[in-house]
Amino acid sequence: MSFAPLQNDTFLRACLRQATDHTPMWLMRQAGRYLPEYCATRAKAGSFMGLATNVDYATEVTLQPLERYPLDAAILFSDILTVPDAMGLGLTFAAGEGPKFAKNVRDEAAVDALAVPDMAKLRYVFDAVTSIRKALNGRVPLIGFSGSPWTLACYMVEGGGSDDYRAVKTLMYSRPDLMHRILAINADAVAQYLNTQIDAGAQAVMVFDSWGGVLADGNFQAFSMAYTRRVLDQLKTEKDGQRIPSIVFTKGGGLWLNEMNTLPCDVLGVDWTVNLARARSLVGGDVGGPGKALQGNLDPNVLFASAAQIEAEATRVLDSFGIPHTDRSTTGPTHIFNLGHGISQYTPPDSVSALVAAVHSHSRRMRAQG
Repeated sequence: MSFAPLQNDTFLRACLRQATDHTPMWLMRQAGRYLPEYCATRAKAGSFMGLATNVDYATEVTLQPLERYPLDAAILFSDILTVPDAMGLGLTFAAGEGPKFAKNVRDEAAVDALAVPDMAKLRYVFDAVTSIRKALNGRVPLIGFSGSPWTLACYMVEGGGSDDYRAVKTLMYSRPDLMHRILAINADAVAQYLNTQIDAGAQAVMVFDSWGGVLADGNFQAFSMAYTRRVLDQLKTEKDGQRIPSIVFTKGGGLWLNEMNTLPCDVLGVDWTVNLARARSLVGGDVGGPGKALQGNLDPNVLFASAAQIEAEATRVLDSFGIPHTDRSTTGPTHIFNLGHGISQYTPPDSVSALVAAVHSHSRRMRAQG
């Protein structure tokens, strides 16, 4: 496959701790229900999975936010639960209820039945990656993604979303052996899934550890971080001579940033509870030395404030990280602006316009002053 040359590589450069002219930005869930055009396409598709499994629709909604906003990256439109669905657990989305699995994984027999799925069952995802990459025509890079092994396990054991994680934590405490078996299978499945996305055209990959932060200290390291590491250890880091950066985002994971610095990834995403200056000092590294790029971390609810307040909060986040390094001959601390979690479906689209403009203009000013 040959794709058009990249016109805006700011996001990829920042992932690799290379100097950029402005702080790149994209938004978790940037293709979603806050956009009226997304809702119209979803209505045509008939259901969420109808949207996600149709290559043309998935391509259309991935590009919709880029038609509105000068974002610096696109992210594949899909769902984190495609992998357990391909394992035969039977994923459905009821209106207003979120994801549900027909089968859950709570006993020895259910764990014995689990296996890394045949990637052919996820062909619709990989076809969408290639289609989106072609449709982008080099405008911005395309991010592929998966849920982390622990986050997938939460849904698989609970049978859907959860408020208290009672079923998954009961299994973890009472039968840690079974939990480790689930997580090992998930990790190997996620690694294959992300590598196949890379083969299909993804230019960076992200692991969403959405529920890592619900674990106790000690359990996070044993049941979440260890298996995220197992994924990263298997990932392709280069394709056709181009580096493929990897991003790990653990919601509620600020406590463990220092330990996560040892993960073999390029970028650590942080939620809004984390002080970016402190995170930079812990993991950002020095100019010319090793370190992690940081991604984040505006509270998504800021987008319900006025345009002036959105600009002030965006400025505060950028100032908290400080001036990224500007020496193009070497690497150093860099920042990718994002929200601290996914954008709310109720967000006014004009708020995103105000945010993108504020981030790009203030981050350019910072570099000029530095």
